[in-house]
Amino acid sequence: MFKVSVYVTPKRGVVDPQGAVVERALPALGHSGAGNIRVGRYITLEVQGNEPDKAKTDVDDMCRRLLANPIIEDYRFEITPGEAAAGVDAAARVDAVTGEGA
Repeated sequence: MFKVSVYVTPKRGVVDPQGAVVERALPALGHSGAGNIRVGRYITLEVQGNEPDKAKTDVDDMCRRLLANPIIEDYRFEITPGEAAAGVDAAARVDAVTGEGA
């Protein structure tokens, strides 16, 4: 089993209305130094199996087909062995970055 963290963010150049609202609201809360704010999603899941390469391929497919909209969003993910994948080297962590500019 692998634990997966997926990070989805708007692509550069794509209008981010949530980020704009946060950026306008922060000065009212006393945080005038923050800028260029992008709001995205953080998704966690578990993938069964004990082959890191297959898990990476499966998660990338999930991201491209459902978890992110590759036209307007970038995504990246981290895969770490879970308890059931004890036979997999703990250093076999898989990091993947996908999308424009990657």
